[in-house]
Amino acid sequence: MRPNSIRTRLAAGEVVVNGWLSIGSGYSAEGVGHSGVHAVTVDLQHGMLDTAQAIGMLQAISATPATPLVRVPSNDAAQIMHLLDAGAYGVICPMISTPEDAAGLVAACRYPPSGKRSFGPSRGLLYGGADYVAQANATVMAIPMIETAEGVDRIEEILEVEGIDMIYLGPNDMAFALDGGVGHPRPKSEAALAHVRAAATRRGVPVGIFCTSGEEARDRVAQGFRLVTPGNDFAHLTRSLREAVRVTLEVPDGVAAHASGHGY
Repeated sequence: MRPNSIRTRLAAGEVVVNGWLSIGSGYSAEGVGHSGVHAVTVDLQHGMLDTAQAIGMLQAISATPATPLVRVPSNDAAQIMHLLDAGAYGVICPMISTPEDAAGLVAACRYPPSGKRSFGPSRGLLYGGADYVAQANATVMAIPMIETAEGVDRIEEILEVEGIDMIYLGPNDMAFALDGGVGHPRPKSEAALAHVRAAATRRGVPVGIFCTSGEEARDRVAQGFRLVTPGNDFAHLTRSLREAVRVTLEVPDGVAAHASGHGY
């Protein structure tokens, strides 16, 4: 089976840089996959795209060196299985707050006897190879997203669930839950992020996080995060164009309107 480069890099102690797609375009998916990132996540939760578009984007990523991931809208086993059949090599699932939530995600990502994934690998065979079914359980990644107060409080129980390959953190929803908003400073949610990272690291489970920029991603790596997402495609597109307009019109730096981070 085609190796999962995320697993390979993590096993070697290397950082994974993850692209993030919110625009439903195979063309941009292919471009992001060739940008130097190690993984690319197709976002079906907050991205402006549907399942059919996501499948085309996974096909486009397949033509690049990056490993394809998806973020599903919810912990729905049928949709998780469908996207794995479409060739996703990992599933980030939002709003995991209990060990039962985490166990359901893992079960949907694993063939029996380790889980409850239904047989029908479809495009998984085309992307992964003829031995996909035999190797999928050891290759595909189940990635709970922790972003609620309950998820933070129950992180030790969640980490007890066998088969969790990584924890992914959503700092903005965590800020809403613990600090009452997404503005800065965020003392309570930052403490929660550190708590979850430390708990997972003690158990040898890598932790990823969404960031708003390369600078933040660099800082998060220094904190011990193993996978970082330095913003999504829409944020990079609009930020770059805003800067081009500013330079063209010779507007002093800092005068232009503040851009939303489009963070998760």
